[in-house]
Amino acid sequence: MKIIHCSDLHLDSKMKSNLDSKKAKERRDEILLTYQKMVNYAKENDVKIILIAGDMFDKKNITVKAKNIVLDSIQANPQIDFIYLKGNHDEATFIAELEEIPENLKLFNQEQWTTYHYGKITISGIEFGKLSSYEIYNTLMLNKNDINLVMLHGQEVKYDQKDKAEIINMQSLKNKNIDYLALGHIHKFKQEKIDTRGIYCYSGCLEGRGFDECGEKGFVLIDIQEETSKITTRFIPFATRRLYEIRVDVTDTFSTLDTENRIDQQIKDIEKEALIKIVLTGKVELDSERDIAYLEKKYKGMYYFAKIYDETTLKIDYMTYENDASLKGEFIRLVLKQNLSEEEQRKIITTGIKALSGEEVN
Repeated sequence: MKIIHCSDLHLDSKMKSNLDSKKAKERRDEILLTYQKMVNYAKENDVKIILIAGDMFDKKNITVKAKNIVLDSIQANPQIDFIYLKGNHDEATFIAELEEIPENLKLFNQEQWTTYHYGKITISGIEFGKLSSYEIYNTLMLNKNDINLVMLHGQEVKYDQKDKAEIINMQSLKNKNIDYLALGHIHKFKQEKIDTRGIYCYSGCLEGRGFDECGEKGFVLIDIQEETSKITTRFIPFATRRLYEIRVDVTDTFSTLDTENRIDQQIKDIEKEALIKIVLTGKVELDSERDIAYLEKKYKGMYYFAKIYDETTLKIDYMTYENDASLKGEFIRLVLKQNLSEEEQRKIITTGIKALSGEEVN
């Protein structure tokens, strides 16, 4: 049997932290389209179950379009069971507003473990909120002769942390006859052993929404051989667009062109449909020139989205300015006497030197 494990779709996210209104709407639509493409992938590859391990939606109030797309995808594919465990971003609104829950939409609750049976394969889950961690872990009973999949949504920890919400105590799940623990909440793919029998896996999100979600995004394809109880898993990259954070060391560059050439070398293999964040690092000379607005305009024209952060530090020989009688020397000595962080010094000195040189100050 083939099963898809996905999570943290965050359908209907605002997407406005970096993007203008037009591109934010485009990205919201792309996330919905990626979800639909995943369902079509399941249909075309004989996938029988889609596990959604929390945070299908991003907030309580979602658009009618998003609700209809999800509901239509479920109703149009009765041969696929959609097993949906709500996460910390999900609200009951979507389910509560349904006049009738489709037969192939399977749900969980906060009161007790719920288990769905598919021959030897069992899929169990519980939502955090009402029971203590002691009650949750001590009421999970799985038959060692079954192939047991378990769904939870939360942050993994090695040991208990006083029953905090959305905390998954991995130590308490050892030796519970779990073969595959399908997790949600972490937006990056991760797969490791629980014990000698089972593995746990965060599928990550389907689409990166911000630069804290860089890298490959997609879902996990689980293939179970019931006769041998063998489970194989494969991460399937599936995002429409990928986000990158590129750190570029511009030490010893002296002009905008030098900086541009250094950036170009590091981003030459990145696809033009990507969203990129370029972080300039290194130590630069006081008199070096970098026009960030110019560079950002160039890369915004090349990629779907681009932004640049200047985190360089100044290479200043304090002794050089100790007896410098110029206005520049007096200004630098004045700044260096203040009780400021290196970052504050860099910003003030850079701005001041530009002004003293007659350059435009943004």
